[in-house]
Amino acid sequence: MQKYKLVKRGNPSKPDAPKKWYAIPVSYEAQSVKVMTRAATENTTTAPIELEGSLELLGEYAKQQLLQGHTVRVGNLGTLRITFKSAGVDDITTFNAGQMIREPRIIFTPSKELRESVVQNLQFQNGGVLEDGVSYASLSDYKRAKGITGGGSDNPGSGGNPGGSGGGNDGDQSENPLG
Repeated sequence: MQKYKLVKRGNPSKPDAPKKWYAIPVSYEAQSVKVMTRAATENTTTAPIELEGSLELLGEYAKQQLLQGHTVRVGNLGTLRITFKSAGVDDITTFNAGQMIREPRIIFTPSKELRESVVQNLQFQNGGVLEDGVSYASLSDYKRAKGITGGGSDNPGSGGNPGGSGGGNDGDQSENPLG
């Protein structure tokens, strides 16, 4: 279940427009490698320490391959690749990679199977409201504190959004301009 918080924000491209409420994902701290490997190897013949060792080896191999300019496929999870920004020059002979290439990053791109499997099975649950630096545990708590009655609930319907598409608003004005 993916929790979200409601946050009131302005549209940077329309600073004079009234602020609107947008959902933002609530992320929790990642599990430790030990916890993850125990859970992943439960009911298998693989020992957690074996998986942990394999992940360590994969990390070292991926680093080596990325430094050589390769894209790294990580099983059916997706791929890792390097990207960066660059300043431009008018004369090709004046290009200096050390000074002009900047902000190198590693990008993870999930596989089609992983992306579809996760997105199609996402369900959403209200995780609160954040307004003016004050965090409310739920929409109900926010409405109670503000004296608001009626309106939306914490978890309308099933709380789910099969496909995670948000109903396909095709550029509708209510779409979150901040992502």
